[in-house]
Amino acid sequence: MKKKKRISEMLIGLLYPAHCPVCDEVLSGRTGGICTPCRARLRTVGDPYCVKCGKPLHDGQLVYCHDCGTTKHMFTRGRCLFYYEDIRESVYRFKYEGRQEYASFYADEAVRILGEEILSWHAEALIPIPLNKAKLKKRGYNQAALFAEALSERLGIPVLKGALVRERNTVPQKGLNREERQKNLKKAFKFIQNDVKLKTIILIDDIFTTGSTVDAAGALLRHAGVADIYVITLASGNGI
Repeated sequence: MKKKKRISEMLIGLLYPAHCPVCDEVLSGRTGGICTPCRARLRTVGDPYCVKCGKPLHDGQLVYCHDCGTTKHMFTRGRCLFYYEDIRESVYRFKYEGRQEYASFYADEAVRILGEEILSWHAEALIPIPLNKAKLKKRGYNQAALFAEALSERLGIPVLKGALVRERNTVPQKGLNREERQKNLKKAFKFIQNDVKLKTIILIDDIFTTGSTVDAAGALLRHAGVADIYVITLASGNGI
């Protein structure tokens, strides 16, 4: 049976070869899910980074990025995995071109880089930032939910996909300033409270820019009694 399974896997690999989740080139040999050139150039966010949102910082003397130094966020702490410019095309394919398999690589990297820290938060649930029903129907999946599910499989933290609902089909946040983002997200979310009183959760999203999206969701969760709200995102630009 094992021999037949290996043969089957080999045939599937020949018919549907795996692609690097960063550059999308066909992978050859045992590469650990990413091609060698991309592994060498892909930057993960490490010190120095903003202690509030997790954005990478240019200046190691700083503690907060500009946004976090001037804004009161509705979350406890956030961490970002990659520099946006390094992973931008990958995230685009993940969101808009059906490359759902990338979630596995992202989750593996999240566990490798942040696994111990995530577990130290003792979160009771992962809550992905939801899509509006119309957008979900058009796209066919929620990329944040896929990432959350892959993380859940590796860390054993349950996913609550239906706890947070996006009631309004907001316009894309890209290109909007902070005030426009906040206005765009006003009353966009609804939190559906269940019988379990959550005290610590982790919000999951793809991109962190100003934090307006997770702040809008976090405000609802705070109102519902959640004490600690952490945030994990795939990518972020530099903080200043």
